[in-house]
Amino acid sequence: MQENQEAAVNPLERQLEMSVVLADIEQDVQQRLSRLARQVKMPGFRPGKVPLKLVAQQYGVQVRSEALGEAVQRAFGQAVVEQKLRIAGTPRIEPRQSEDSSRLEFRAVFEVYPEVQIGDLSTSPIERPVYELADADVDKTIDVLRKQRTTYEAADRAAAEGDRIQINFVGRRDGEPFPGGSGNDYPVTIGAKAMLPDFEAALTGMSAGETKTFDLTFPADYHSQDLAGQQVSFEVSVLAVEAAKLPELDADFARALGIADGDLAKLREEVKTNLGREIKKRVQARVKQQAMDALLAVTPLTVPKSLVEEESKLLADNMRKDMQGRGMDMDKLPIEPAWFGEAALRRVKLGLIIAEVLKNNQDLHAQPEQIRALVQEQAQSFEQPEELVRWYYAERQRLGPIEAVVLEDNVVEWVTRHAQTVDKAIGFDELMANAA
Repeated sequence: MQENQEAAVNPLERQLEMSVVLADIEQDVQQRLSRLARQVKMPGFRPGKVPLKLVAQQYGVQVRSEALGEAVQRAFGQAVVEQKLRIAGTPRIEPRQSEDSSRLEFRAVFEVYPEVQIGDLSTSPIERPVYELADADVDKTIDVLRKQRTTYEAADRAAAEGDRIQINFVGRRDGEPFPGGSGNDYPVTIGAKAMLPDFEAALTGMSAGETKTFDLTFPADYHSQDLAGQQVSFEVSVLAVEAAKLPELDADFARALGIADGDLAKLREEVKTNLGREIKKRVQARVKQQAMDALLAVTPLTVPKSLVEEESKLLADNMRKDMQGRGMDMDKLPIEPAWFGEAALRRVKLGLIIAEVLKNNQDLHAQPEQIRALVQEQAQSFEQPEELVRWYYAERQRLGPIEAVVLEDNVVEWVTRHAQTVDKAIGFDELMANAA
């Protein structure tokens, strides 16, 4: 057997040429058929008395295929061990022409794991967001919770900012209605920015029973290329105007948010605790993103294509299951693994890099006390935290995802120690933005 690197398609592809002795295969086949004959049942024969010839006729092809497959795998496994290769993905087995009729020759084509050398992080910049929760942040969050529970009541006046209006509308381009430009009994909240600003502006000041026609030009970067930059005309009829009504900040509001006795002070304390937990999570997420980017930047790496393909399929499967769980018909919305190529490449690279960091720094492995601390921290957001803790520890494998998070957190902390890490003050709104 020999290793052929010259024909490699990529730097990580390898080929091994091997052979197996056909006589050994035939001997194995006969032994398998003999064992099978003692177990197989056929009409007209007692168990264990079926002639070997009949067994061979019915099962010979399958048995020979199994024996050959196992022989090839043994030969390949032995070669891998002898040459100390780290195989990535599943090898491709190809038959080869042989001048020796007593042997079956084949070629195994596969990829190996790359050598990973962590680069110098000493000049990598990382900014750790710093923010101290204030009472005003609690007030702002409570206001958001109130707005989420807004109700509406009929208003006998012209529509204003914050009102919800029910409309019928028809959009026309060059005098003809265009797709997606019409609606009936359509709710619009003025100021919510769900519609184009010029559309909302035209609705402001209209009253129930009023009809209005106005021109509107779609932005040049509008998501529909067919309408981008186009001027159209809208005819809008207002069916109803409803004024927003926020719930009172009282005991009923507190009870609606889970405070059984309606104590507003307890509500504020719970909101503050939850905000503190969310701020910590977002700070960690920002630092982690920078730490992972730093590791990738200082560790150039060619990764096995097979691993990227496997990860792409996994990401596609996860999205498919998620969307099916939301009730979507995936037969009408196929998801292609190729869509996830960049994300899969990043995940594979980081997986190899983090594994190398952990291999060289045994002290970063998750400790039992770290795992328990994270379990208890996550349990605090549940009504009965102790039950969740017991659930995790009832079966060891349930702690797997928790341990993985601890490992990543330890690696992130290691990166921040070796990088140029500085604290940077950040505003509440910026920290809590969706992009965080």
